[in-house]
Amino acid sequence: METKAGEGRVSTTRLFTLGQIVATPGALQALETAGQLASHFLVKHALGDWGTLLCDEDKAANDEALADDLRILSAYRLEDGTKIWVITEADRSATTLLLPEEY
Repeated sequence: METKAGEGRVSTTRLFTLGQIVATPGALQALETAGQLASHFLVKHALGDWGTLLCDEDKAANDEALADDLRILSAYRLEDGTKIWVITEADRSATTLLLPEEY
C-alpha cells in the first residue's frame, strides 16, 4: 500500500535515499537519554512521515522537494519531549540527525 505523504498518510515504500547518515553529538546524547534509536526516526523520515512538529506548509514543501530534488526536513519529539530534526541534503548525499539549536 503506497499513499501520498502530503495527504496525512504515509508511504510504506522508501521515497528517497538517505546517503551517508550522520548525527551531531547533541542528537546522539538526546537519543541515548530518551532511550530511543536513530533508526526509528530515519525510517519515518524515509517513508515520508515528516513528524507532527511541522506545519502543513513545511510538509507540502517536503512533498515538493521529493520531485524537485530539494532539501527534506522532518521534525520529531523524543519520548522525553526533546525535539530532534532529520535533514536530507538536496543531492541526497547525506542525512543528518540534529537538535534544532544545533542548526
